[in-house]
Amino acid sequence: IVALAGPMWGFHWEEVKREGIDLVVAIDTSRSMLSTDVKPNRLARAKLAVQDLLARLKGDRIGLVAFAGTAFAQCPLTLDRAAFSQSLDAIEAGIIPRGGTSLPAAIETSLDTFEGRQGKNQALVLITDGESNEGDVKAATQKAIDRGVKIYTVGIGTTEGELIPGEDGGYLKDRSGQVVKSRLDEETLKQVAVDSGGVYLHAAGPSMGLTELYDDYIAKMENKELASTLEKRYEQRFQIPLLLAILCLLAEWLIGERRAPGRAG
Repeated sequence: IVALAGPMWGFHWEEVKREGIDLVVAIDTSRSMLSTDVKPNRLARAKLAVQDLLARLKGDRIGLVAFAGTAFAQCPLTLDRAAFSQSLDAIEAGIIPRGGTSLPAAIETSLDTFEGRQGKNQALVLITDGESNEGDVKAATQKAIDRGVKIYTVGIGTTEGELIPGEDGGYLKDRSGQVVKSRLDEETLKQVAVDSGGVYLHAAGPSMGLTELYDDYIAKMENKELASTLEKRYEQRFQIPLLLAILCLLAEWLIGERRAPGRAG
């Protein structure tokens, strides 16, 4: 029983190396992401799927970029899952004042978030409906290609589209007073993925396919050493009580039973 309890005393220091890849997730926060053709809406579903992806990661570092008409790094590359989760929770539509959807800004800000030029250990997951794109997408994609960074694009929404909720109720309208319907633009996202050597994924199911994307492609990328720390390792001492127990069993077998002398009748 004492041996099974796992007694430990004494310790030594051991160097522990963490290996993995650098992964940046860029999420579209434009108002079109509030459309409800994906329940409860595109943005909320994207955030839930990224949480599922976070639980799947091994020794990888992960960073977060929010974008609309411009982009900024919401969370730098980190091994701290709790810090990333807090940054993800803070993302909401309108967090970036400038409207629209700038894929070039998302790609370039994500590239800046990576450290160094080791593209073979770096991946970008871009989640967006791809609509109302601004800027030169090809030029931004070429920068990723030059760095060796693969872009995995995730299209969320439907090609049929859905109305965009307005800030004060009702639905968003254009300057002519017509309601605006947001549709998924798959062609641009497919082109970005193909050009950079990544994969395009049409979001489907609770996890939007992100966990499968990680298992099938990202997790198979070449790892690099991300951190090296010294950790205290306590010495296992279960061998001592286990040895004493074995000796006691042997002693019992060697001693045997002693019969009491019979009593005369």
